[in-house]
Amino acid sequence: MNMPIDNAALDALIRQRLDEILPQKLEELKAAKTPSMTIIATKGTLDWAYPPFILASTAAALGWDVSIFFTFYGLNLLKKDISDLKVSPLGNPGMPMKMPFGPDWFKGINWNIPNLIQAGIPGFESMATMLMKQTIKNNGVASIEELRSLSQEADVKFIGCQMTVDLFGFTHGDFIDGVEYAGAATFLPQAQQADVSLYM
Repeated sequence: MNMPIDNAALDALIRQRLDEILPQKLEELKAAKTPSMTIIATKGTLDWAYPPFILASTAAALGWDVSIFFTFYGLNLLKKDISDLKVSPLGNPGMPMKMPFGPDWFKGINWNIPNLIQAGIPGFESMATMLMKQTIKNNGVASIEELRSLSQEADVKFIGCQMTVDLFGFTHGDFIDGVEYAGAATFLPQAQQADVSLYM
């Protein structure tokens, strides 16, 4: 003989069991999830090359899934030869920097040079680039090439913007091995699902 089902009692029992097991299950799922990060790299100067590779290699070392989408001038960071990356001090308010050589009092001066002088002196950009490279070397900071290799070894996914490749007349042969090529429509859903998304 079938007993009538008390729906209210059954609902209450289900709610009670869910309240007991759901928090633990959610914590287990959270603990098992691999964090992810996406970075959009748009700049191709020496100083702007560091942030995406430092953040990507660090996150990958922590076990995160990381992808960098290189678009517009950011594609310069994927070229086989990046020894020609420069620093542009012109119009850069964060640029006044200390000299990487000389006595301590000289190295302690912030050289706040007006834009008019920076723009009017031939070779000023090359000099700023040389000084930045010397500062990097003096402080034992890894080169862009080293950081890029570390990122690839840590399985950071490099994605070149195919539209920008076509726009600037590049070929895939201009870039290092291991680069995937895709458009924004392919990359954006991945960025949407990431725990952290950065634009540089």
